[in-house]
Amino acid sequence: MDEDYSQIIKYVARHIQLTEEEEALFVSLLRTYRVKKKQFIVQPEYTCKYRSYVLKGALRAYLLGNNGEQYTISFAVEDWWITDFNSYINQVPATLFVEALEDTILIQIEYNSEQLLLTQVPKFERFFRIITERSFNFSQQRVLSNISKSAEERYLEYAAKYPNIVNRVPNMH
Repeated sequence: MDEDYSQIIKYVARHIQLTEEEEALFVSLLRTYRVKKKQFIVQPEYTCKYRSYVLKGALRAYLLGNNGEQYTISFAVEDWWITDFNSYINQVPATLFVEALEDTILIQIEYNSEQLLLTQVPKFERFFRIITERSFNFSQQRVLSNISKSAEERYLEYAAKYPNIVNRVPNMH
């Protein structure tokens, strides 16, 4: 194996235990993708083909409003996942932009490869369910915060919870 997938293997091992054969299959379905700062990995109208794990760097998912304003949906830094989940899961055109905020290294799995993995190693159903549940939980907490707190309260709460992101992301986002 040319690429070092040890970090993603450790991430997976926090949730499910793999045999050597299962790990080898998983790794065979991954690709490493390098992204330059300001480069997009997802854009509206194009179907999202990859689920991306951040090995190094930072990304932002956002929606462009009717008046051109940007609405940040989420960030992702090392050891986090990012994609346009609706586009990826349903294989429909994306509505979000996902942009690198720094030069970034991703480990990606393509949609059809993930489906193959789920068929051949059913325990990955549990793994992807867990990370999807976490993403949903984060999104729900964000919605609740947006409707119940001021912008300042939201920022202070976010800064306290994710200081490693606040120090790397421009305040305008």
